[in-house]
This record gives sequence, structure tokens and C-alpha cells, in this order.
Amino acid sequence: MSTPKHTETSMEGLLLCWETEKELRALADPVLLQSRVLERLLAAQERYIPSPTYFQCVQKEIHPYMRKMLTSWMLEVCEDQRCGEEVFPMAVNCLDRFLSLVAVEKRQLQLLGATCLLLASKLKESRPMSTEDLCMYSDYSFTGRELQSMELLVLNQLKWDLEAVTPRNFLSHFLALLNLSAEKAEQVRKHAETFIALCTTDCTFIALPPSMVAAASTAAAVAGLRPENLGMSYSSVTTTKYLAQAIRCDPNILRMCQEQIEVSLESSLQQAQRDRLPDYKAVEEMERSSTPTDVLDFDL
Repeated sequence: MSTPKHTETSMEGLLLCWETEKELRALADPVLLQSRVLERLLAAQERYIPSPTYFQCVQKEIHPYMRKMLTSWMLEVCEDQRCGEEVFPMAVNCLDRFLSLVAVEKRQLQLLGATCLLLASKLKESRPMSTEDLCMYSDYSFTGRELQSMELLVLNQLKWDLEAVTPRNFLSHFLALLNLSAEKAEQVRKHAETFIALCTTDCTFIALPPSMVAAASTAAAVAGLRPENLGMSYSSVTTTKYLAQAIRCDPNILRMCQEQIEVSLESSLQQAQRDRLPDYKAVEEMERSSTPTDVLDFDL
């Protein structure tokens, strides 16, 4: 069902709804931030944690570095499609739970990743990704019919239970606990979402409860932005203890998870820098090759 670009509605006068480029999304419901909702999330999360040993016990051809490459591609697709923050972690959770159950050939891995993106976008987006776009993003390594077949296989294996609890579900609760101003909370949220995406692509965090990943990401965001700059009257160490109490976790364990996130971030930054080095060298070689021979060979 298509939506008209311009809509006129009569309600005590004529109202004009202007077209905007940004898709409108529902505001957060404050009722969902009540403590009983957090309790139910904590109780339900164990059900959606994938097996931490599926590389050793289930998969014969798939290795951790392949998952890293695939999830990085999935994140790029989500960013290019401007998906909501819920789509990517839900798609990767779907991927990991399927890999915990079914052995997959290497040639099917990108098809599986695209299928999980399609399913997550159908659940979370008003305009889901299309099979045509997903085929295009894969350089047409699979067809739309193969995507549909894999979609049915994933749904059957996961018993149609795709609405998983992910770290993103806990983030709003933790931001509310910090009692920050709207502007500062938004800063923390953006940084924490970056850390959550980083954890989602890193195999190190597969077996951790979503609440711990979200709490550690929030604590790392606060530490990076500095509590004093956020108007907080307590330290980042106290923040970690407060969040650990909220998820009933040992503060030392949460601190270790936070440190692992910081290590993963540093590793990712170093890798990104190494990936850029060949480009710089190529530019230098091009500049050198384009320099006139007489300038290179003779002193002026």
C-alpha cells in the first residue's frame, strides 16, 4: 500500500503534512521503561543466546574470520539502507542461532546473512529490504528464488521465533537509569550503539548475555565521554557498578567486558588504519611515477 507524498487533512482547519526525506519513526513509549519490563527482558534473554561452540561442534567450513567479514558486510548494508538500530543486531542474532543448529557451506554464508537481514527488516522496518537490493549488494552471488528458499529454512529452524532480545533492547533502560539530560543521553546513546555494533561483529561477544553487552557498551560510552562532561556527579567506576546492579552481575565481570570492548575498538581502529596504508602507498607511487624523469634523476 503506497503512501501519498502530500496529505491534506481537515481537523478544525486545513493541515498540511510536508514531505520529508527522513522516515518518521515512533517515539519511545515511557511505559516500556518501567522496571517490570527490564525484569522480563532479563528473564527472556537466555532463550536467545546462541551456542558459543558452534564453530567447533556444528560448522565444518565456517570459521570466525568468515563471520567477521559477513557481519561487517551486513552492517554496511544496514547503514546504506538507513535501517533502524534494531535491525542489525536482530539479524546477527538470527544468523548465530541458525549457525548453532545447521551446518552451512561457505558458498551459502552470504546468502544466509542476506536472509537474516531480510527477516529482521520485515520485523522492524515499515519498508523492509527488497530481495532485489540484497541480490545487488551481494554482486548477484545468489538469486531471489534462493533467498526465498533460505528464508523458509531459517524460519523453520528457528521455529518462527525471530523477535530476539538483543543489546539494543536494554539501551533505553540504562540511559534512563543514568538520569542524564536529553542532549547528554543522546550523546551516550550514539556512542553506546557504536559499541554494540562493534560487539555484534566480534566473535568474542557471541556467548555474552545481551544485557551485559549493552551495560558494558553504555559504561564504555560514559567513560569515553567522561562523566564530568556529561554533568554526572559520580565516576565511570560508579556507573559500571550501578549498571552491574541493574542486571544482577558482578561489577568486576562487567568491567572486564567493558575493557574487552575497548580492546576490540582499538583493534578495529588499527585494522582500519592498516587497510588504508596500501591506498596511501599507491598514491605515493602514482605521484612518483607522474614526476618528470629529469627532476628525479638530476639535481637542480
